[in-house]
This record gives sequence, C-alpha cells and structure tokens, in this order.
Amino acid sequence: MQSQVITGGESGPQSSQQQPHGRRAGAPPVSGLHMGNIIRALLAFIPAERCQNYVVGDLREMPLDKMVDLSGHQLHRFPVHVCSFRELVKLYLSDNHLNSLPPEVGQLQNLQILALDFNNFKALPQVVCTLKQLCILYLGNNKLCDLPDELSLLQNLRTLWVEANCLTQLPDVVCELSLLKTLHAGSNALRLLPSRLRHLRELRTIWLSGNLLTDFPPVLLHMPFLEVIDVDRNNIRYFPSLAHLSSLKLVIYDHNPCRNAPKVAKGVHRVGRWAEETPEPEPRKARRYALAKEEDQEGQAPALPPPLPATKS
Repeated sequence: MQSQVITGGESGPQSSQQQPHGRRAGAPPVSGLHMGNIIRALLAFIPAERCQNYVVGDLREMPLDKMVDLSGHQLHRFPVHVCSFRELVKLYLSDNHLNSLPPEVGQLQNLQILALDFNNFKALPQVVCTLKQLCILYLGNNKLCDLPDELSLLQNLRTLWVEANCLTQLPDVVCELSLLKTLHAGSNALRLLPSRLRHLRELRTIWLSGNLLTDFPPVLLHMPFLEVIDVDRNNIRYFPSLAHLSSLKLVIYDHNPCRNAPKVAKGVHRVGRWAEETPEPEPRKARRYALAKEEDQEGQAPALPPPLPATKS
C-alpha cells in the first residue's frame, strides 16, 4: 500500500451562511492551504519525529513506485526513516531548507535519481558519493563552491546539474565521470573550462549560459562528439569555427558581445545574432550592427571599431 503525503491543515469548503466561532462577521476567510503551509513551516523547526511525520506524511511502507517526493515541504532535517526503504530508486528533496544529510542515506544503494536542488547546501554531503547507482544528480540552486573528489566514485552518473551555485571553476572531478552525457553548469562564475573535459567522450550536451566566459572554451573545439553547446549570456566577443564538430546539432550563443557568429556545418541550428545567415555575417554588416547597438546604448556615435579580418569563402 502506497503511503499518502499529508499536505497539512487544509479543510473542505464551508457554507457561506456559517461563521466559525470567534471570527468577526465580514472578515476574510483564512485559506486552509495558506494555514497548512504556515503549520508545516513551524513544525519543521521542532526536533520531534512525530512532527516531522506530520509534515512528510506517514511513509511507513515502501512506495509501490519506489519513489519518494518530499519537494517543497519546508524541511530543515531529512526524515531518517525514509532510509529504511532500501529498494528506493528515486528521491526528490528539492525546494527545502536542507544543508546536510544523515549517514543513513548511504543505505539507499539502489538510488538512481537524487534531487537536492533549491536547498542550502554549501558542500555536497559525502554520503551522496557512496550512492554508486546514481544516474541523475540535481544540485542546482545551492551554495556550492566546489565538489568533493569522492564524486568520482559515481561512475554511473549520466546527468549532473550544478547550475546556479557559486562555482568559479568547473571542478576537475567532473572530468572523471566517464559516462556523463549531460552537464548543466549555467549561472555560475566560470571563466574557463579544464582541458581534461575532452576525455568525457560520452558527453553530448553542455549548458554554460550565464557565466563569465570571455572566450569560447578551447577545449570544446576538441570534442567532436558534442551535440548541444549553450554559451548564452556570457562575455564572448569572438567565436571560432565550429564546422568541424561533426556531431553538433545546436549551438546557443545569444546575449554575447560578439561581432561574428560561429561558423557551423550544414544542418546545425544556431540561436543568436546573425543566426539566419550562412555561414556567418558579412564583416561590414557585422560592424554596422555593432555600431548601431553602441549608439543606442550610449546615445552618441562611438569611434568606429577596428575592421574584422577577411574571411575565406
């Protein structure tokens, strides 16, 4: 029997002719859902298992779908009794207030998907690195500045989300995840990528939007197996040719101060300035576009930018 999660405090609709005892006539009704959220937020601070059970539901039996979803439950502590579900495959803890996990989580050796995004983690709990069956790990929207070397133990990891953290460089340990197919590292403070990234020959999609890249990462030019490259919202001024990346299907380079578009092979979709042109904008048109953009921003005509080098047809 699958346990039901208690949402807490929500009552059914009341007759418009009835007034609850003690409420002033004409006063706006209190939303049951709103009151339930308040109760859950208060109870999460109380270090009592009974209160936590009220927040997260009964959860005394293994769910039939081998999944537990405790997202958005205002949790400050992980309910340890969940660790008794040894066959659990999916565990969603997104959008809570967690900053640690108990060592008992290591009992969940069948876990394949773990979502810890939108929490308060400043460091990845070491116990996560013991879950060797993990395929998908969501760590986005936390306060991570680095990842532990022990992450390399997760050799089954296919998808890693670390977007919207405090990373100033991509941790080298990511380059040891040999089966990684998708890497989401947007909205950090990355300025470059490690050259060892090229060893991830299973990597197909890399998302780097909203970082501090001033140059197109050179290592990506040596990764012909990439299918999707997203460098939207960076500070890249020049794009080298990507025409040799034989597997490339999509490149997103919008919102960069670039004065050329990346040259790509036939059939590759580009999203960004001059994307409709093939293979890249004519230099004079590129200069006119940049000049007009600067005039709009500064309100006066700036000095003409230096001419772009002639491109070979």
